[in-house]
Amino acid sequence: MDGMSALPTSLTLGSLRVDVPVVLAPMAGITNAAYRRLCAEQGAGLYVCEMITSRGLVEGDQHTRDMLVFDELETTRSVQLYGTDPVYVGKAAEILCAEYGVAHIDLNFGCPVPKVTRKGGGGALPWKRGLLAEILEQAVAAATPYGVPVTMKTRKGIDDDHLTYLDAGRIAQEAGCAAIALHGRTVAQAYSGAADWDAIAALVEHVDIPVLGNGDVWEAADAIRMVEQTGAAGVVVGRGCLGRPWLFRDLAAAFRGEEVATLPTLGEVAAMMRRHAELLCQHMGEERGCKEFRKHVSWYLKGFAAGGEMRRSLGLVDSLAALDRLLAELDPSEPFPVAELGSPRGRQGSPRERVVLPEGWLDDADGSGCHLQEDASETTGG
Repeated sequence: MDGMSALPTSLTLGSLRVDVPVVLAPMAGITNAAYRRLCAEQGAGLYVCEMITSRGLVEGDQHTRDMLVFDELETTRSVQLYGTDPVYVGKAAEILCAEYGVAHIDLNFGCPVPKVTRKGGGGALPWKRGLLAEILEQAVAAATPYGVPVTMKTRKGIDDDHLTYLDAGRIAQEAGCAAIALHGRTVAQAYSGAADWDAIAALVEHVDIPVLGNGDVWEAADAIRMVEQTGAAGVVVGRGCLGRPWLFRDLAAAFRGEEVATLPTLGEVAAMMRRHAELLCQHMGEERGCKEFRKHVSWYLKGFAAGGEMRRSLGLVDSLAALDRLLAELDPSEPFPVAELGSPRGRQGSPRERVVLPEGWLDDADGSGCHLQEDASETTGG
């Protein structure tokens, strides 16, 4: 599909218009209110809250409720919901609309983590076509009176022998979903190997609703290439922005047709680190905010010459004053490590020999009316 017409400059999801066709993928322990604010300061897009469980929300689980925190400047509230029971998902969608004022709900059918798939959730669920339809229909029915669009995210399938994405796209369209996002990997691949953009193109041809492409968008140029090759209406960015929130600035520029690639010096990266930590502390308090920040250090410094002792100290930082002292020791003029451009970030791992599924899961490809076990406080992202 090379040589397609002009790039999309915005994204329409039902009643919601997003100024740039870019969505931040929910990532457990990463895309909290502070990080969403940090990314939004860099460029327009849709910034999705960490995944929450429908049952946890309906039953009033405190941990689930605590995750539903939004920044004061977060004007468009977007939440990803996980669920395996249509009734719970419908009730949770209504709570999100009525009590939390969300403007967009995304349903997670892409998570590859064994503790999720062994219960039939995440990327395993679309195998049950009837159950998938019931869940989507309940969510759409609950959100529609509030004018809130519902989308879904999925993978190609369980493995290469059990592909589900084309059926999932048809079911999403028939259920009234505003869009479907496809991660071009199977559950068995997890985060290994290369994303299959041809599958994204095939889904674009298969449905009439917008398709968002996900997988291997490490730089703004990758996003443009994906959209040109697949005809996708926009991109979903996950691991590519870890330690690089300015990627959203590059993406916004790229979709405007500007050739802008941000190559910050170490001093500019340090300033971004400080801003990130500051926002975390504002939302969580200084002690917890600094602890949360530690996991981001290695991503920010990837490829830079900062030594092991510095990295260890930053990985133990317990106050903003301590962070300031350490950041002041970095060489602010050190150029960005160009060799890191286009390289994978975050978890990769290796493909799974087998996907952990409920017993007899593959025997029935419908699953209408089936009742699955769902933890009230499951928090793993997809």
